[in-house]
Amino acid sequence: MNKTIYIIRHGETDLNFRGVVQGKGMNTDLNDLGRFQAEAFYNYYENVPFDHIYTSTLKRTHQTVQRFIDKNIAWTQLAGLDEIGWGVYEGVESSEAVKQAFTDMLGSWVAGQVTEKFEEGESPEEVKTRQLEAFEHILENENARNILVCMHGRAMRILLCVLLNKPLSEMDQFPHSNTTLYKLEYDGTAFSIIEFNNTDHLTIK
Repeated sequence: MNKTIYIIRHGETDLNFRGVVQGKGMNTDLNDLGRFQAEAFYNYYENVPFDHIYTSTLKRTHQTVQRFIDKNIAWTQLAGLDEIGWGVYEGVESSEAVKQAFTDMLGSWVAGQVTEKFEEGESPEEVKTRQLEAFEHILENENARNILVCMHGRAMRILLCVLLNKPLSEMDQFPHSNTTLYKLEYDGTAFSIIEFNNTDHLTIK
């Protein structure tokens, strides 16, 4: 069955604003700007006939698409869509040491070492495994042709590599900001991007 899948990142949180490390271990709320972004996304896409909403288990994704959920569209939370776990760096304030640790780790991933991870955290390869299980569930839903997925920045980059059959080392080719949209078509066999890093809903007319 052909499907159209709208994949968005959640709206801004205070930790995003402050540059604090925020992975699946931080269950934070949207801030005022994040709520504005969520409302702008809803206003722009409210007439899309979504059949099903999928979010991570973290409330910042729920809050981002709450207006759609309130329309009684079917909604499922999937842990496979959660953000990557940053382990011992969860909730840590930005510093030169933290920035260097992340620069080194991201450099390892770009070099193809995608099983590397922080202590107590997750690797991109581990995130890929749970995302494949989540998307198998999503694609099995024969009643859903137009699907809204709300998730997280690093996890979204990994997922786009997974769906487009690209190596995880290329994940940084997919930029993102809060509530950015990647719109994909699925023809029953393969995925293709039809909208790339779209933030038109945030443009003031």
